[in-house]
Amino acid sequence: MIGIVIFLALAFDFINGFHDTANAIATSVSTRALRPRVAILMAASMNFIGALTFTGVAKTIGGSVADPATLSNGLEIVTATLLAAIAWNLITWWFGIPSSSSHALIGALAGAVFVGAGADALNMGGFKSIVLALILSPIIAFVVGYIVMTILKWIFGRRSPHSVNKGFRTMQIITAAFQSFTHGTNDAQKAMGIITFALVTAGFQSEMEVQLWVKIAAATAMALGTSIGGWKIIKTMGTKIFKIEPINGFAADASAASVIMTATLTHLPISTTHAITSAILGVGSAKRFSAVKWGVAGRIVVTWFITIPICATLSGVIFYVLDWIFY
Repeated sequence: MIGIVIFLALAFDFINGFHDTANAIATSVSTRALRPRVAILMAASMNFIGALTFTGVAKTIGGSVADPATLSNGLEIVTATLLAAIAWNLITWWFGIPSSSSHALIGALAGAVFVGAGADALNMGGFKSIVLALILSPIIAFVVGYIVMTILKWIFGRRSPHSVNKGFRTMQIITAAFQSFTHGTNDAQKAMGIITFALVTAGFQSEMEVQLWVKIAAATAMALGTSIGGWKIIKTMGTKIFKIEPINGFAADASAASVIMTATLTHLPISTTHAITSAILGVGSAKRFSAVKWGVAGRIVVTWFITIPICATLSGVIFYVLDWIFY
């Protein structure tokens, strides 16, 4: 059973990698700062390095929603959680919607714990704090993106657009690498946290410490997934929200990466998808409010809001099915 859980957790990380590749490279690819293949390889490498660097988010994921040591059916709960999160990630990837893997995982875990162990097993305080971070982070990313772009407009507004974009096309390579690194520091840790959660509930370890092999396995799965590339979502984020120029891409990537890095340092799991998408919206609004295709943005935001309840319900149903099959 623990082998199945580890396989599913790494599968989730792999899917998360190609689902969220767009977070780091959509802007740099759309402005031709990087060729797609080069951008993906760079993103995979930086994701791997970032995933090995921190473990604070993993401990939050593994211990804030529920105490794994108290769950007698913890492995079934984790299995239902991962199946639900994987299913939702694949559905949204198929339709090219940049939804949140973090929302999917947190919502699915809460739903499986609630159904499998009861409301008392769910740590509402920890769950609420995570959801609050997930809600506030895109708002902060939007504001930061708007401010950064406004400052850049003020500094470079009277210079030749050609020379400005030429310079920022080079700068985009740096911000795309930083964005990929921060993605690894936050998103890869979610699978680490789930695996550690399963190891504790199965009695293989007693503390929420992430073992080295777990870090390496999750980092590798994330990097391999990233190397595949999520082209449908890259197209949505790079071209369908508004026409991104190099200076806009630089502003969006720098803003989102700063928000994600801050969350990682404070051990908070946030959605990298939300952060970069909101930063793009903020930058686009600062450039020209009417330039943003708000219809596309609206559909993305709706997906954000429905992800947690849908994944919670889905994981609860899956838990019932697993319980019926095996018990």
